[in-house]
Amino acid sequence: MITSYIYALLGVVVVNLVSLVGVFTLSIKEETMRKYIFLLVSLAVGALLGDAFIHLIPEAFETSSNPLTVSLLVIAGLVVFFILEKFMHWHHHGDDTQEQDIHPVGKLVLLSDGVHNFIDGIIIGISFLVSVPLGIATTLAVILHEIPQEIGDFAVLLHAGYTRKRALWLNFLSALTAVLGTLVAFMLGEAGESFTNWVLPIAAGGFIYIAVADLIPELHKTKKINHSFFQLLALILGVVLMVGLVFLE
Repeated sequence: MITSYIYALLGVVVVNLVSLVGVFTLSIKEETMRKYIFLLVSLAVGALLGDAFIHLIPEAFETSSNPLTVSLLVIAGLVVFFILEKFMHWHHHGDDTQEQDIHPVGKLVLLSDGVHNFIDGIIIGISFLVSVPLGIATTLAVILHEIPQEIGDFAVLLHAGYTRKRALWLNFLSALTAVLGTLVAFMLGEAGESFTNWVLPIAAGGFIYIAVADLIPELHKTKKINHSFFQLLALILGVVLMVGLVFLE
């Protein structure tokens, strides 16, 4: 059992390191990065929607005996993130500090990604408690799943107004919730799976809200035909990446 705990913690640490994928952009000039950020935001939209509709929601329906509950939890996720953004906008307009330059969508992405990583941590922990080979396979699946997700999240943080270094740091802190999730899985044991079934559709609702309510309206601000064409390609690529992961899980 101790071996399973050690392997699970090592696995979740590797997953956390994936959140630093944005470090490869540090050698690119800030001006150049922001010039093409619309492509990465488009990729994020595809990845968020693909993750929600191809992975999270089907998984929630598969593990639940009550489809109505899953549907209501997805809607609850949408409503919760709507309320959160309302609160952040109120706080945003009443704040005279430098944080006023940061769009609330950045904080929403950090929150939703934190919840998602927490769930991943629980899944990794539970898998290693079943067997080490299953845990390793699950960890690899999570890593493959996280790479496009983290690239998209990093792009959204940049778009929200964070510097690259701060976006990297905040993305890494958000990823640390996976460690907390693994520790919770150790404490809950088999009950952890039941807990995950409730949180999964709520996270999906949050992803859908961010993609549809915050990011897609931003994409519509680009009027150039060639930019719009590449936006569409990047969005489709985000979805295709999530479809491809189905065959690797």
